[in-house]
Amino acid sequence: MQKAIVVALLVALFWTLSPTKAQETSKVDLYGGYDYLRYNASPRISGVPPSESANANGLSGQFTYSPYSLLSLVAELSGYAVARRAFNTTYQISYLFGPRVKIRRGKITPFAQVLLGRVWAEDGFTFGSVTSFGMTGGGGIDLRVTRHMAIRLGQAEYLLTKFADGSNNRQNNFRFGTGIVLRFGEK
Repeated sequence: MQKAIVVALLVALFWTLSPTKAQETSKVDLYGGYDYLRYNASPRISGVPPSESANANGLSGQFTYSPYSLLSLVAELSGYAVARRAFNTTYQISYLFGPRVKIRRGKITPFAQVLLGRVWAEDGFTFGSVTSFGMTGGGGIDLRVTRHMAIRLGQAEYLLTKFADGSNNRQNNFRFGTGIVLRFGEK
């Protein structure tokens, strides 16, 4: 049984890496979209006890440069807001950078990425702000609509933040996004 699984995985790997006829690959992609963020308990979220989680809405923008057809470099800027009560909102901005691996198959482009950087948060209740390490790991799927535009059907990621919380200084969060990708400079 284990041999069959290993053989199936190897066949799938070689199929995805096999040469295909020339495909349009962009040199630069610009992405903009909506993000949903599920914060796991953190004292940095105003009005949320440390044992609870909170939902946040926000926007993300990405600049992607593709020096190779399978490998890209990503720079991302995201912002979120958690509104608990009037004048009691927590804001978070992250700026992350890292590699992305993608495999274009016709109109579909699945990808996986790991981004590292900093996360800034401001608490609307105490008017204090703090910056910490941030990291995402996950992937998504783009669907080509035209030669220069794609729709990001979904991007799901684990988002780690390291704000000092008096416990383990580690917040494990979930992020999901969708939006539009503009493609420039075909190779």
